[in-house]
Amino acid sequence: MIKRAVLEVIALDAQDAVAAQAGGADRLEVVTDIAADGLTPPVPTFAAVRAAVDIDLRVMLRLSDGFAAGDAGRLVRAAGELRAAGADQFVLGFLDAEGGVDLAAVERVVAELDGCPWTFHRAIDHTADRDALRKQCEGLPGLDTYLTAGSAAGVDEGLAVLVAEAGRRGEQGYEQQLLVGGGLRLDHVPVLRAAGLDAFHIGGAARPGGWVEPVSAEVVGEWRRVLDGE
Repeated sequence: MIKRAVLEVIALDAQDAVAAQAGGADRLEVVTDIAADGLTPPVPTFAAVRAAVDIDLRVMLRLSDGFAAGDAGRLVRAAGELRAAGADQFVLGFLDAEGGVDLAAVERVVAELDGCPWTFHRAIDHTADRDALRKQCEGLPGLDTYLTAGSAAGVDEGLAVLVAEAGRRGEQGYEQQLLVGGGLRLDHVPVLRAAGLDAFHIGGAARPGGWVEPVSAEVVGEWRRVLDGE
């Protein structure tokens, strides 16, 4: 029997959160400033989302567009403030100037999370060496997920990588769940599910009017039905 897939939806505010939960989302990624591909939300935004829904929330820790950590002290403070407001799951990931994982910055922020579960986001799709990044991050407390399209260009280009990495799950550096997102479409789902992938992430795909419009519960419901094989 195929395991029920996780459906994660990007939420910018409480309205998005309510619609995503109504449509069948299992988890939300809470961000602000989608023009910069999602940055750390203000604490009041997180608090409003947390008050509006009872599903899991993963909160972005990212200060600016791109994958450099920037001011690690600010990131640590932001993480502490969000934890004090009730956040207990996070999303982060930083690269250095050479395209490798900025392990010092990641470790500094992860220390502030004190074991909270977290996702290494699509910085993995922009790294110089995916395998090396995963092995360097092995053993980081709380790391249980990689958000990836398999390619910086999106799922269309990364499909073969995703299928290959799904087949390595359980190997050193490959224990974490793959959360597929980045240009993901419904027509990708059958191939990905057949390969054993069981977690999916949508943002713009949940908004038929584009990012200027809120999440549609009906569209999320369609994703839920497809993922459930209905």
